[in-house]
Amino acid sequence: MLPYELILDASYRLKKRVRHTELIHSPFFSERLGYPIHFKCENLQRTGSFKIRGALNFMTAQPREALESGVITASAGNHAQGVAFAADLLSVPATVYMPETTPPQKVFATRDLGAEVVLTGRNFDEAYAAAVEAGKQSGALFVHPFDDPLVMAGQGTIGLELLEELPDIATILVPIGGGGLISGIATAVKETHPHIRIIGVETVAAPSAHYSLKEGKIVQVPVSVTLADGIAVKKPGKQTFPIIRELVDEVVLVEEEEIAQAIVTLLERNKLLVEGAGAVPLAALLNGKVEGVRGKTVCLLSGGNIDVKTISVVVERGLLAAGRYLKLKIELDDVPGALASLAAEIAAVKANVSIVTHDRRSKSLPIGKTELLIELETRGFDHIQGVIAHLEGVGYLVEVMK
Repeated sequence: MLPYELILDASYRLKKRVRHTELIHSPFFSERLGYPIHFKCENLQRTGSFKIRGALNFMTAQPREALESGVITASAGNHAQGVAFAADLLSVPATVYMPETTPPQKVFATRDLGAEVVLTGRNFDEAYAAAVEAGKQSGALFVHPFDDPLVMAGQGTIGLELLEELPDIATILVPIGGGGLISGIATAVKETHPHIRIIGVETVAAPSAHYSLKEGKIVQVPVSVTLADGIAVKKPGKQTFPIIRELVDEVVLVEEEEIAQAIVTLLERNKLLVEGAGAVPLAALLNGKVEGVRGKTVCLLSGGNIDVKTISVVVERGLLAAGRYLKLKIELDDVPGALASLAAEIAAVKANVSIVTHDRRSKSLPIGKTELLIELETRGFDHIQGVIAHLEGVGYLVEVMK
């Protein structure tokens, strides 16, 4: 288990070096869910995520001679920036191995902080194996992303901050990847407030902790492509898993569409931009994945390093999941005025046309027909059903596109 004293030491070590991030109450989500919701905004942390805490605590706890050959690590992005920042602060060379699929924004940010970036492997685990081998060859000190007591202790300082500001918390929801974040927070919180519920959240694309707890031992699971790339880990750590098993009350899973919807809703309603991993706690609450939630509840927004190109995709998926966006395929007569007539019917049910694409060349189309792909802005699922029913009622053949 993780000694509580290590977290207290980390708090002293990190004081004035990392941001004591804001704890924001959300009236909108509190009213929607029926209990007080607060967001711990590690997306506003230096380097854009909580990972700086663990990396900096680990490195500042080392004797200077241990850092002489530099540091090396593997990361899907956020830990990379934490290590790069800490290395720059301590004037230590840093090399970071990242999966080839890492969003460019995270790669550029890591390089901008002065680290050498090596892109290798299809996922975190392959990049990790390459980094460990390179560290053996170079003598550089390996900074583990999660499975190290000093790293866990650094992340655990979030728990101390939460208790300082909101000692009467009832529930804390925390993303789980390898388990370092939730292990640190659970240790910090349960030491003095054992009644507080700690809920871990994973994506169905990478449910390693969920299935490990179910089996009672560490199991490796396949990892699929996910918006929550920061927690896409095949198995929990050897040191983190016993802590999760002992101190975490429950681990729940969320779907990709639920993550996208949470990102969009957070941006719209609280003006907070988070990455996929940072949105999973709110996604769990919005979709009823945790039973018996009552009292003051904290969602840990673990990071905000989302790639700019990804935002447009996420927004579209989030709008689709919320019933705010509708794609239709409609067959029209290829005659003047047909499109105008359709537009009038759409206007009659108060939907707004966003994009229209004609296709007269499809082999499946009869002569004299045209296929129309149309994207509409809608006001929810009831409105969508009304739009479809109206168009079908006036004679259009409507196919809903995913």
